[in-house]
Amino acid sequence: MREIGHFIGGKHVAGTSGRISKVYNPATGEMQATVALASVEEIRAAVENAKAAQPKWAATNPQRRARVFFKFVELLNKNMDELATLLSKEHGKTVEDSKGDVIRGLEVCEFVCGIPHLQKGEFTEGAGPAIDMYSIRQPVGIGAGITPFNFPAMIPMWMFAPAIACGNAFILKPSERDPSVPLRLAELMIEAGLPAGILNVVNGDKAAVDAILTDPDIAAVSFVGSTPIARYVYGTAAMNGKRAQCFGGAKNHMIIMPDADMDQAVNALMGAGYGSAGERCMAVSVAVPVGEDTANRLVEKLVPKIESLRIGPYTDDKADLGPLVTKDAYNRVTGLIDRGVEEGAKLVVDGRGFKLQGYEDGYFVGGTLFDHVKPEMDIYKTEIFGPVLSVVRAKNYEEALDLPMKHEYGNGVAIYTRDGDAARDFASRINIGMIGVNVPIPVPLAYHSFGGWKASSFGDLNQHGTDSIKFWTRTKTITARWPSGIKDGAEFVMPTMK
Repeated sequence: MREIGHFIGGKHVAGTSGRISKVYNPATGEMQATVALASVEEIRAAVENAKAAQPKWAATNPQRRARVFFKFVELLNKNMDELATLLSKEHGKTVEDSKGDVIRGLEVCEFVCGIPHLQKGEFTEGAGPAIDMYSIRQPVGIGAGITPFNFPAMIPMWMFAPAIACGNAFILKPSERDPSVPLRLAELMIEAGLPAGILNVVNGDKAAVDAILTDPDIAAVSFVGSTPIARYVYGTAAMNGKRAQCFGGAKNHMIIMPDADMDQAVNALMGAGYGSAGERCMAVSVAVPVGEDTANRLVEKLVPKIESLRIGPYTDDKADLGPLVTKDAYNRVTGLIDRGVEEGAKLVVDGRGFKLQGYEDGYFVGGTLFDHVKPEMDIYKTEIFGPVLSVVRAKNYEEALDLPMKHEYGNGVAIYTRDGDAARDFASRINIGMIGVNVPIPVPLAYHSFGGWKASSFGDLNQHGTDSIKFWTRTKTITARWPSGIKDGAEFVMPTMK
């Protein structure tokens, strides 16, 4: 049985806490590895390594820091197949989907190759009599990232790439459900030329999270997970004097207007709702057709496509989606489907009880479709995180707009229409962080920022884009005047530029 430890000080180290978690093959239900769960002392060892290495890294000029990421991007491309297969073995998603996971992280690494420009400050000559004023952006010191199971390559890179490029050291606490890819990324960063101690990967559970949140030498924390934990991490980090950005749950709606290209909308819903078995924070889980005719046409076209979904293990290169990540996830999703039936929603396609020959113990749930879902139902309010799509029928545009506006989550939303005026009005009025116009999963590219509103996000600055550079640095402003510009005598009034 494979034993997975930590990566501290540039090398793999075994766990010493005596506590482990099991890593399963989601397609078979079999345990394939154990992963060590870190103690407070092991977290502290990672911090000490980071603390020793960071000052020299921060003093390294930004061009040289950028070169590490140029090389890292090259290594990611070279090792793409290996990374995707390793990811799929533990997560369950298809290999092609896993490649997308790696690529969206790689794109952030490409973005931070521009760190010499991104980290520049500002300069004003003659801000006052013989006074020059300038600002510089300096690293916060040691940052930490706590990442979820659903994107074990992308989200770690979203966090550690800008943090490290800015001159920080980094402690990564990935999900214990699929820990192998983050460790492999750390190996590749060392191969790319990163000094030992700058990126440490420590596996663990709540004990490790709490150790990170209370460690006095960790200055900033980034988190992605559920909203209750995001609130906890944000509050605890703030209480301990750390800056924090915490991203929580989602319930992403797609509004389908009567004039939408229905085939385009249906194909978008299939990919956005059922891709990666729905285990995406940007998955579309609510379809809102406007008008009964639109709703009837939508459901009529969805049903045969859902029923023909090809579900299989990652080794099936023709599979559309794979299993859920764990037995607990399987039980949760099927329990919510049960709940939807109890609440009176119309179960049009039932994914419960799906069995795949040879993989009977896998955590597979078939594509599921509910119609006539109401806003008061649990399946509408809750983030299901599975291959379940709910249709909520709206009488008109205003009623459709009202649904995502009033939902507690505000991560992503989409509208499908040919009407530019309706699309512009929608984008202007909606209180959601990321909006798609005829785009189902509006995840911004690396040079724009990712983040939701309302209970989907806690903190002022988003991930990647220029927000990430601001988050992982502090601004220092210098006001300078040399002796030739200094008047004799003390000045007792507030200095102004009058």
